[in-house]
Amino acid sequence: MRLLLPVLAALLATPAMAKEAPRWSLAIHGGAGVIERDKLSPEQDTAIRAALKQALAAGSAVLDKGGSALDAVEAAIHVLEDDPHFNAGRGAVFTWEGRNELDAAVMDGRTRAAGAVAGVTATRHPVSLARAVMEKSDHVFLAGAGADAFSRAQKLEQADPAWFATPERRRQLETLKAKKLSAIDVDRKYGTVGAVARDANGHVAAATSTGGVTGKRWGRIGDAPVIGAGTYADDRACAVSATGAGEYFIREGVAHEICARIRFKGDSPKAAADAVMAEVQALGGDGGVIVNTPSGEIAWSYNTPGMYRGRVSAGSAPAVAIYRDEP
Repeated sequence: MRLLLPVLAALLATPAMAKEAPRWSLAIHGGAGVIERDKLSPEQDTAIRAALKQALAAGSAVLDKGGSALDAVEAAIHVLEDDPHFNAGRGAVFTWEGRNELDAAVMDGRTRAAGAVAGVTATRHPVSLARAVMEKSDHVFLAGAGADAFSRAQKLEQADPAWFATPERRRQLETLKAKKLSAIDVDRKYGTVGAVARDANGHVAAATSTGGVTGKRWGRIGDAPVIGAGTYADDRACAVSATGAGEYFIREGVAHEICARIRFKGDSPKAAADAVMAEVQALGGDGGVIVNTPSGEIAWSYNTPGMYRGRVSAGSAPAVAIYRDEP
């Protein structure tokens, strides 16, 4: 009987008895930075959590009906692009010249097809323009006036400059100029939004959207629309969306680096994300990432005081968080 006990224990620990992967899963972020309890009013805290929950609900509705990971991340990002609490779409920061120039990217883990745009000025949902570049052009990355023209040709919803502009973002630009601050000094947080999803077929996708940094000049582009830096998805490893000091994320190739660690080293999503974010910090950069895998395992990592974030999977209640002391 003693000899049989190890055998019985092994049988009980077979994959059939192990925890099954969720049918689908979704994670989102709304930026990282100096986000602490004394920096947000109770009203801001409540509004931001409500927006994160609404974005999770939009993506979940797609996934729960058997929709694709790509459709889910686009739906979630639409909610965040329309909410002025975040630096994407409506509520995007101003350039030095007082314009809102928007960047976005999407990537499909099934085929590694990708689309990105930078410096667009009139598309209500830049993430949808990035997807149109992926699906309806021969290119991956369009910028500026050409991207705006492509958006009109694809009959995507347009918006006037007044739609994107908010008094708070204009105040930030005025403060930056008056006090001769850097973009990091005036914002102290990165309001880029992102989503990573795993659908019922085991495919992953990632999307990211941003207004960049306050007072950016000379057509500056950060990591969000750069495939492999701020956005990446590969069914062989994971989907990643990043937020942070874009110049450092580009130099590190953050999103692809995380996927490579998972694919080639066998790192867990959390271990891979933590390792790469440590390297970003060693370079002098800060921010955060969200990760989702073909098994539906979600992880996030950030080296800032807080990150607007949320997660949900089939059969579980949605959870959102802001501060570091929250799970």
